[in-house]
Amino acid sequence: MSIQWFPGHMTAARKHATDAMKSVDVVVEVLDARLPEASSNPMIHAIRTHRNRPCLKLLNKADLADPDATAAWLKHFNSQPNTKAVAISARKPGDATRIASLAQSLAPHRDDNLKPLRLIIMGIPNVGKSTLMNALVKKRVAATGDEPAITKSIQRIHLTPRLTLYDTPGLMWPKIEHESDGLMLAASHAIGRNAIIDEEVATFLGDLLQARYPEFMAARYGCTPDMDGVSVIAHIAARRGYRIKGGAPDLEKAAFTLLQDYRDGAIGRVSLETPESRARMLAQAKQAKADQAKAADEA
Repeated sequence: MSIQWFPGHMTAARKHATDAMKSVDVVVEVLDARLPEASSNPMIHAIRTHRNRPCLKLLNKADLADPDATAAWLKHFNSQPNTKAVAISARKPGDATRIASLAQSLAPHRDDNLKPLRLIIMGIPNVGKSTLMNALVKKRVAATGDEPAITKSIQRIHLTPRLTLYDTPGLMWPKIEHESDGLMLAASHAIGRNAIIDEEVATFLGDLLQARYPEFMAARYGCTPDMDGVSVIAHIAARRGYRIKGGAPDLEKAAFTLLQDYRDGAIGRVSLETPESRARMLAQAKQAKADQAKAADEA
């Protein structure tokens, strides 16, 4: 299942973000701590590196993610040039108060009333940017909600004489290259429901969680290690008594239950990727592409 989602307003959002980049000092990229690389928009990387802007990567929703995986991701990102990474939960006001000083360390020349620090908050939909903005400003300035892509335009907020914030809409990219990235993004609700089939996404999620967190799946749903994603959904339907008219199991409702439990953290603190699993996926994708090219040449 190849998932693609690029609503029309995001073309304009990309242009506005590119224009705003001329006037900012540090890019604050908000990521989902459960899938930090899959939730990192390559267009943001391209825009900021073109302008040579440093990046503060915020691994948000860290309270929902596997702590060991998050530690590995922080080590991975902090080894990159011009980059600082920290784990946060935007719902905790104390975490938001750290951001200005962390960003300041990436732009030490912008530290007075004549040269205020200018930050641009960027990220894909539904990673918590609006919640973060509201925590930073200490009042509701950005709409929040369960559906992705609520924010549609850039806001500029002069927080103090020494700090200006630019808040941008959640920005996807036109083509998701790797199928697993699209499925992880869909499972994490970064993609609108009109672009996905819940049962297919939940099957992927069930397979992954069974492989990495079988103890959590057993505790939450009574799953056994031999179950795959399809049987997990069927098992949830049977265990919860989900039925459609006629008595057949309501697999759609069971699939949504699994997805919602994951999104809410009800299954436990889980991560969908690690630096090691990411490297394996990319290596496999590269090999598959090489094999396809070889087969085409030999045909």
